[in-house]
Amino acid sequence: MKKRKAVFLDRDGTLVHPKHYPSRPEELQLYAGIGPELRVLQKAGFCLVVITNQAGIARGYFTADDLQRMHEHLTSELAQLDVQLDAIYFCPHHPDGAIPDLAIHCDCRKPQPGMLLRAATDLDLDLRASWFVGDILDDIEAGNRAGCSTILVDLGTEQQPGRQVRCPTFVARTTLHALRIIRAVEQHGSSIELSYRPPSWPLVPAIGVEA
Repeated sequence: MKKRKAVFLDRDGTLVHPKHYPSRPEELQLYAGIGPELRVLQKAGFCLVVITNQAGIARGYFTADDLQRMHEHLTSELAQLDVQLDAIYFCPHHPDGAIPDLAIHCDCRKPQPGMLLRAATDLDLDLRASWFVGDILDDIEAGNRAGCSTILVDLGTEQQPGRQVRCPTFVARTTLHALRIIRAVEQHGSSIELSYRPPSWPLVPAIGVEA
């Protein structure tokens, strides 16, 4: 049986507006207009999987139960847009955490690819046919290490990467642009901008990206 493909999505700054350590459901605000683009990819056969570092648990800012309530809210908000998440994976660890059991180096915290590898096993996914969309280079590195195509959503925070493993396949102006890039590439379309670069990056092709 053929394996499925996925669009992996970082949460904060990618799926929802960025906020420093959100801890309440209402603090997770979806980007406007994201529902239709996610529906298109869902109908095209992609699993939709959230991959998120949640060091706030290790730091004692909120609990796993708090996070569960936030993710129930997020799932409900997406369901109202006719979008069904296949799974949410989170890493609760951070080496500098205040909770000893969680203050560790792990293989799941991005830029490590552990959450993607676990999702691939759980959901029977073909990682090389999948995409990872995120707003920081740790997301890109995790996706690249797992073998996915990767898209960096430019929030103006990231310097041009100096290592191949941190170079995105594409860069997008917004998450909506990123989702449209996936659709254009998968459908061999040519009406979407594919060559965008952040203004702060030198005007030379990024490593690993076609000019």
